[in-house]
Amino acid sequence: MAQETAREVIAWCRRLAECSEEPGFTTRPFLSEPMRGVHAQLSEWMQRLGMTVRVDAAGNLRGVLAAAPLPAGSPSKRLFIGSHLDTVPHAGAFDGILGVVMGIALVELLGEKRLPYAIEVVGFSDEEGVRFGLPFIGSRGLAGTLSADVLERRDARGRTVADAIRAFGLDPHQRKDTVAGADAIGYLEFHIEQGPVLDRLGQPLGVVDAIAGQSRLGLVFKGDANHAGTTPMTARRDALAGAAEWITAVEQHAQHTHGLVATVGRIEAHPGATNVIAGTCRASLDVRHADDGTRTASVKHLVDAARDIARCRSLEVTCEPHLDQASVPMDPALTVMLQLSVAQAGHAVHRMTSGAGHDAMVVATVMPAAMLFLRTPGGISHHPDESVTASDVDAALTAGLGFLDELAREHRG
Repeated sequence: MAQETAREVIAWCRRLAECSEEPGFTTRPFLSEPMRGVHAQLSEWMQRLGMTVRVDAAGNLRGVLAAAPLPAGSPSKRLFIGSHLDTVPHAGAFDGILGVVMGIALVELLGEKRLPYAIEVVGFSDEEGVRFGLPFIGSRGLAGTLSADVLERRDARGRTVADAIRAFGLDPHQRKDTVAGADAIGYLEFHIEQGPVLDRLGQPLGVVDAIAGQSRLGLVFKGDANHAGTTPMTARRDALAGAAEWITAVEQHAQHTHGLVATVGRIEAHPGATNVIAGTCRASLDVRHADDGTRTASVKHLVDAARDIARCRSLEVTCEPHLDQASVPMDPALTVMLQLSVAQAGHAVHRMTSGAGHDAMVVATVMPAAMLFLRTPGGISHHPDESVTASDVDAALTAGLGFLDELAREHRG
């Protein structure tokens, strides 16, 4: 149905990937100069389709397709479709921007058809948080949570978020114009899965039912640094060995807890010499699950395990929480519509939790939100080899058109 458009979507994403700070790679942080090229190309496309286009005070690119004429006295309604335009360093061509391009492609597929609600496609200026160490600057604007504190955050060069907005030719004091209005009826985000689940299942699409909650902590194991050649094994207080035992316990707990992922992604041993027993070892912990109760209980279990291991090894351990982010369920009614649309497009419905954070989790705080994953071949993302297939994009576009029709029937009623 939309095979030709699917190929165009992929071509658009690959062409826009060339808007980058680094030749040969795709690196496009918040409101960097290459973002102007992305805005210019997508703006021209949206305007050609009859959409009204602007860039708001958070740097979000926004294009609106007007609704069909409504009966006198009928309230206006608006569906948002979006994702992010920024990237991590040396990114792939599809993370984030695919969702924006697909939103515009759906408008193109509608042709002259108009729905009982407006469609606003949003390309968020920042989701990755690369430049300022804080994600979701763009979607915070739409949700009305782009606070003065956020505007004062500084990048590595000492420039604030507000400075970056002004340098892009925008006014950070006008951030009220970024906020979604009372006419919002929902938000739809298309995104690559960024993992191997759909690829292993052999399915093109996944309906997201929730975005997992996250806990991040830092642990410090303390023992005694001493000479590696002269200290008997029975006399050691090896902080690194204690941390290693705990890391194995983290992996085993996650493997035996359905739906849980737990990661120790960073470890630092001090003094860090080949011939010195580690006196101190710092380790990170990242725990994610769709159910906050399970996640919280797992964090407690893993911290208790660290304390038990430390006690048995005559070590000390301290724990510092860094993040406790609740899970975000997608809207049940919109999710059912999305499931029905996937089924009507001829594909099996696979519901899944997103282990990664997405703009949908921020937007969901102010309006109903739904999310559709596309298969990521090989599970590769945040890497130049990231890809999608034309058949999967076609499946998502077909399901997307079905979703628009389902939503139209709902709002005509």
